[in-house]
Amino acid sequence: MASTDELLTLASVQEAHELIKPFIHQTPVLTSAYINSLASTPQTPESLSKTEWAGHPPANPTLRLHFKCENFQRIGAFKARGAFHAIERLKQSPGFDASRGVVTHSSGNHAQALSLAARESSIPAYIVMPSISNPSKVAATLSYGAQITFSGPTAPEREAAAQKIIDEKGAVLIPPYDHPHIICGQGTAALELLSQVSVPLDAVITPCGGGGLLSGTALACSESPATRVFGAEPSFQGADDGKRGYYSGQRIESVKSLTIGDGLRTPVGKIPWSIIYERRLVDGMFSVTEEQIKAAMRLVYERLKVVVEPSAVVGLAVALYNEDFRRMVEEEVGEKGWDLGVVFSGGNVSLAALGGLFEE
Repeated sequence: MASTDELLTLASVQEAHELIKPFIHQTPVLTSAYINSLASTPQTPESLSKTEWAGHPPANPTLRLHFKCENFQRIGAFKARGAFHAIERLKQSPGFDASRGVVTHSSGNHAQALSLAARESSIPAYIVMPSISNPSKVAATLSYGAQITFSGPTAPEREAAAQKIIDEKGAVLIPPYDHPHIICGQGTAALELLSQVSVPLDAVITPCGGGGLLSGTALACSESPATRVFGAEPSFQGADDGKRGYYSGQRIESVKSLTIGDGLRTPVGKIPWSIIYERRLVDGMFSVTEEQIKAAMRLVYERLKVVVEPSAVVGLAVALYNEDFRRMVEEEVGEKGWDLGVVFSGGNVSLAALGGLFEE
C-alpha cells in the first residue's frame, strides 16, 4: 500500500482530475478591471486608523486577480471534487460493501458533496451536521437523499457522532478534509486554474478551514516554482488557527468561532498541516475581519455579479485589505505586480442570510 506521502504529489492530483472529470464541472475563471484597480490602489489612512497598521504609510501593490469560481461547481462548492474522488477510489477498494454506506461530519458543503457523490453510485450517505449549520445547507443535503444526524459544533462532538454511526452501520468514514483522496480531489481546482489563465500565476490564495483546499492547491502548484501559495482565514474569535499555528510552529487542534465564514470554523487537519507547514508548500497565512469579508462579498456581488458565500471571499479580502500581504507584494515586485489566482470556494448562501449580512 502506498504511503501517505506517495499519495500526496502533483501526479496524485493529476490522476484525481482524470478520474473525476466525468462528474464535475470545469469552473470558469473571471477577471475584473475594476477590482484590479481597487486592489492596486492604496487604502486611505482613515480606513487604517482603527487597525494594527494605523500610522503606517498604506501599501501600494499592483495586483491582477484571476477568480476561480468554484461557486459554479456542482453543489455550489469545490467540495464536490474531493467527494467524488473519494467515492471513486472507495469503489475501487477490494472488499468494499456499498450497502454499508459512507459517513462524514460537515457544516454543509462537504455534506452536500458527499451526499451527491454517494447517491450517484447508489451508496447510502450518513451525515453528521452541527446543530448550528446553515438551514439552506441542511435542506440541500437532505435533497440529495442523505440521512442527517445533528451534533454539537466542535470537532470532537462531530467526530463522536460519526463514530457512533460507524459502529452501528459499518459505514466508511470519508472525512471533510483530513484524507489524501479528499486533498487530491480538492487540488484539481488549482490544476484547472493554472491551465485556464493566459499568463503564469505568481501566486494562488485560497480559504483555509480544515486545510483540504489549501493543501491540495499547494500540491497542484508544487512543481510550478514561480507560483507561490497562500492561505486566508477569518480572524474572528480565533478562526485564524491556521495562521497562528503556521507562525508558532504548532498545529492548533480546536477552534470555537462563530465567524460568518461558517465553512472555515474547523481546525487545520493533520494531513493538510503536513503539507501546509511541515513540507513548507504554503508560503504564508493571512487573516481578515468580519467587516472586511462582508466588504469583499459585496464587491463580488456588485461587480462580478456572481453569488458567493462569506467563506469564499477571504482570499480576495486579504488582497484588498491585509496590509501585510499587500506590502509583501509591493516590496517584492514593485510596479511589475502579481498575477494572483483567487479561489472562490463556494456560493451556498440563502437569500435570508444575505439579507441579515447586509441589512442597513
